[in-house]
Amino acid sequence: MSYWVSCMEETVKDRVGKALEELRPQLQADGGDIELVEVKNGIVKVKMKGACAGCPMSTMTLQRGVETFLRKKIPEIARVEAV
Repeated sequence: MSYWVSCMEETVKDRVGKALEELRPQLQADGGDIELVEVKNGIVKVKMKGACAGCPMSTMTLQRGVETFLRKKIPEIARVEAV
C-alpha cells in the first residue's frame, strides 16, 4: 500500500472517530456506546457496547442512525458493519 493511500485512510478514520464522538452522547443516554474498530475501503467496522450490545434494535440503530449519520458527514463511507 502506498504512503498516500495509508495517509488518506488515516484521515478518514480520524474523521469517523470525530463523528462517532458527536453521536456517542445519544447512545450513552440510552445506556449504550460504540467503539470504532476499523475503517478500510469505505467500510466502517464498529462494536456496539453496553445496552446496545444485546438490544434487538441495535441493527436499526446501526443502519438508520449510525450509518446514515456517518455517510452524511463522510461521503467516502460505503457502509457500517457491527463486529
